[in-house]
Amino acid sequence: MMKRVFPLGVMLLSLLLVSCGGTAVTGNNTSLSNKWRIQVSEGAKSTGSLVFRITPDGQASTDVSVGIVEGARENKIASVIRDAFRAQLPPDGFHIERDDGEDVLVKRRGDTPRFALALISSTVKSVRIRLDKE
Repeated sequence: MMKRVFPLGVMLLSLLLVSCGGTAVTGNNTSLSNKWRIQVSEGAKSTGSLVFRITPDGQASTDVSVGIVEGARENKIASVIRDAFRAQLPPDGFHIERDDGEDVLVKRRGDTPRFALALISSTVKSVRIRLDKE
């Protein structure tokens, strides 16, 4: 009788997906940068929300909540993320724009310090979010 062995990477990815409500989150989101790229992959297979945390160096964190509807595709999700960041962050502190359709760029403005960006929760199934500092 043959014993099945699952690679450690498969088990860790499964745990990540379960802990994020089905949304895969990848990327370095604990260090500081002057610009972050939020990459959206896959469409939403459920209605839910994404909650991002933005933390300027030496300042209080701000959580940005983003409502996503079932069936939304990558480009629509990126537009909704962009609009939520624009509505919930000070416009004199941050510039937010879409790039390549499915990406969102979050850039500091003026005297705003470098900042960390993290996806802290998700209840949306199948959407994958990757955070990259630039």
